Amino acid sequence: MIFTTKAEYGVRLLVELGRQHDASGVPTPVSLKAIAEAEALPLAYLERIVALLKKAGLVEATRGAHGGYRLTRQPADIQMDEVVLALEGGVAPMTCFIAEDGQSSHGRVVCNHEADSGHGCATKLLWTRVQGGVVRALAQTTLAELVAFSNRTIPNPTPVAADSTAAVA
Repeated sequence: MIFTTKAEYGVRLLVELGRQHDASGVPTPVSLKAIAEAEALPLAYLERIVALLKKAGLVEATRGAHGGYRLTRQPADIQMDEVVLALEGGVAPMTCFIAEDGQSSHGRVVCNHEADSGHGCATKLLWTRVQGGVVRALAQTTLAELVAFSNRTIPNPTPVAADSTAAVA
């Protein structure tokens, strides 16, 4: 299952906004330009993505000299399944998970193979379980966890000195 750059960039945008919550949980507005520069993302694409997040009620905009975007809720209250739904329209490991109108079938598999053989689709159980696992993982992951994970310090590995004079026997 491959998510688009819309989901990747949207999550990265939300993580940047999540970093702006101070100890009391009050969000500081951040400009899209600052996020685009910090994450090396295209500003025009972020503008389209933030519109989807705003429509889903995940972010809000403030105008003015100190304006920008901020989260509408605490990072701990934002689950990634809600984010992916807002950005991707659903989770579908196979095309038979997409309804004929192109929208997500919301968990119901619309299998086009059943009519071919007259019996149940041989792979429907597998793909239903895959979808369920991905949706559960997204639902169990909060923005706060991603912010904390992104803020962790990574120790620098000690460089290994190579002895160029050693001979291999």
